[in-house]
Amino acid sequence: MKALTQGRYLGRDGEAALFDVGLGHTLIVRILEGDIGRVTLKPQDGYRLDRGWSIAPGGLEPAYEGRLRDSLEGFSCPKASVSEENGTVTLSAGGLTAEVTLSPFGIAWRRAGEDKPFLQDRTTQAYLVSPRTGAVAHFMARDYTERHYGLGDKAGPLDRTGRRFAIDAVDPCGFDAELSDPLYKMLPFFIVDGPMGAHGLYYDNLATGSVDFGCTLDNYHGLFRSWKGDDGDLDYYVMAGPTVPDVVRRFSWLTGGQAFAPLWSFGFGVTSMAIADAPDADARISDFIGKLETHRIPCDSFHFGSGYTQIGHRRYAFNWNRDKFPDPKATMQRLNDAGIFTVANLKPCLLDDHPRLKETLDGGFLVKDGKTGEPAVAQFWDGLGFHLDYTNPKGRAWWRDGIETALLDYGFTTVWNDNNEYEIWDEDAVCDGDGRPFRQALARPAQPLLMTKLSYEAQVARQPAKRQYSVTRGGCAGISRYAQTWSGDNETAWKTLRYNLTQGLNMSLSGMFSIGHDVGGFHGPTPGPELFVRFNEFCSLWPRMVMNSWNDDGVVNLPWMYPEMVPQVREAISLRYRLMPYLYTLMWRASRDGTPAIRPLLWDFPQDAMAVKTDDAFMLGPDVLVAPVLEEGARERSIYLPKHEGGWYDWHDGKHFAGGAVATVAAPLGRLPVFVRAGALIPLGNPEGIDDQREVLVCGLVEGATGELYEDDGETVDWRGAGGTVIRFRVRGGEIAIEQEGADAPFVDRIAIRQIGEAVGPR
Repeated sequence: MKALTQGRYLGRDGEAALFDVGLGHTLIVRILEGDIGRVTLKPQDGYRLDRGWSIAPGGLEPAYEGRLRDSLEGFSCPKASVSEENGTVTLSAGGLTAEVTLSPFGIAWRRAGEDKPFLQDRTTQAYLVSPRTGAVAHFMARDYTERHYGLGDKAGPLDRTGRRFAIDAVDPCGFDAELSDPLYKMLPFFIVDGPMGAHGLYYDNLATGSVDFGCTLDNYHGLFRSWKGDDGDLDYYVMAGPTVPDVVRRFSWLTGGQAFAPLWSFGFGVTSMAIADAPDADARISDFIGKLETHRIPCDSFHFGSGYTQIGHRRYAFNWNRDKFPDPKATMQRLNDAGIFTVANLKPCLLDDHPRLKETLDGGFLVKDGKTGEPAVAQFWDGLGFHLDYTNPKGRAWWRDGIETALLDYGFTTVWNDNNEYEIWDEDAVCDGDGRPFRQALARPAQPLLMTKLSYEAQVARQPAKRQYSVTRGGCAGISRYAQTWSGDNETAWKTLRYNLTQGLNMSLSGMFSIGHDVGGFHGPTPGPELFVRFNEFCSLWPRMVMNSWNDDGVVNLPWMYPEMVPQVREAISLRYRLMPYLYTLMWRASRDGTPAIRPLLWDFPQDAMAVKTDDAFMLGPDVLVAPVLEEGARERSIYLPKHEGGWYDWHDGKHFAGGAVATVAAPLGRLPVFVRAGALIPLGNPEGIDDQREVLVCGLVEGATGELYEDDGETVDWRGAGGTVIRFRVRGGEIAIEQEGADAPFVDRIAIRQIGEAVGPR
């Protein structure tokens, strides 16, 4: 690679400052908002890829064709001042300043009122390009006290400092949640938190690459971190913070936010490859419905594994195996009659003997080998196959027709977009690009994003008056606009609990707010009774709780797999439904304001050094601390409770604990350690399932304390407006005052009050 070390100021282009940095490259610095800066490197021959699909400021939806890289639509672009003095060009707007040093070339970013930069390029070779391969790189100075978060579904501890990660995507079935890399998503966004507060960077590049948070040490450059793209464009966004919540909310806004799913999607769900793969699959589903009633397990969704598409042992999108499912509509109706919504697994690769392959070949809408014009071959389940090209309008029309006629017409509620990492390793693979072809390697994760967008829109067209729910495993920044996601095909192991926790927290900090984990572990040995119960406890309070498995011995993870543990499993699921009104309100907030429901303790307690270091527990909203049992054989749990005036209460017995200290509580099987913050007013529901039973838990009567409950019909598309009601609670004069905003008719008739703890003074 060649270093771009010398710059020459070329002048302004509107509110941007332009620099000649050599080798025919122009570097453009802009301030898009008072807290968002942007740096774009433009080659003289034009961008490697002139469009993207992730940037959607304020929900400004990109077309299938993509958003042009030079577009400024959706940004306010405040009026900028530019000055040049002593080899430094200073660009300022809206409270943000970029100081550009011409020799050696580099940029430092400052917030208004601060005399030190919060982000600074390293002074030695900050920008590198490869005219031969198209690779690009950016190197920044690093302080040894800084912490690093983000990158989506990466494995390992919460703080990613000292590690290097691949920006890539594969199908790592049974992955090690501590060490495996890469996983499913390609998301080069990260947060840096340290002495100068927090800031974030997002690289709008959809090629493979890497991010290094100090794994590499080089004596010639001092401490640094870096991003490298194997191809594509250097185009990065700076989110100025100055807090972690500020960065996360802004990144969510930048990439279009989180879709607000219908209420049923937050209920407990079940899927298993083994059920749909079985020759008597239809009978097994009937047995499943019966056992839910027998064991009094509430369940809101059944996710069909791909076995419903089988011919022999191979799987074929949009095919129904009529031996296993003689009457698919009747199967769906039985589930619907039991109050269960249905989700269809769908994969984007067509095997080389797919019954409908000729249609796709004749239509010419598979990803192609640019040299031969033939479909690009990829290894997939059960053999070789070809991937649908969602950048081809004919391909989208064919796929959408399949969703409608083979899935929705048969009664499926929605689509689970799976195995969509697009592992096409043919370097000559080309996408149609809606008539403007580009190399597949420049934008692999755009395909799963468009696949998910298409499934979401097909459902919206079918039921325009209802909010829709979609799921995707693969993708890039922007998938949250349409879908829920999860940590993937996790390993059945105790270690998985520990590191799925931090994996999920970093996903949440990366703008993926509707997330969860496969309950029980997806692949590996069948979980033993203790691990199975602890998995249910651990997963019970994440936005997604779906039991999913493909165990080595074929045993299916189901709530009753260990009869002696059914009460404990039921208790974990009941806790979820008990807190459902609180969780639903938090997810409404997540979609409305960009505030995740699940977050690390550092989110709510940034000034508490012990809380910042804690990564074996999580906050559910601002008031509930969850400390799952993560170790085999443990029957109690110790956890640091952050400093908080009034302290904390044990959810189960109301015992009071002081903040700023370690608490130890009993944790027998079936009892998830949960603590509630003094002063919290937490809306509760029926532990037996979703209904209109409501109660408010008053956690120590604290004068001036507030809480809220969002209510709607569970599916309205007008959730931002008159379709919903916000019920606010406030402690006034020792009483609970209740106020309602929004819809005229309340969605609940009665709210009971329950108190734990003693009344205390003003908060």
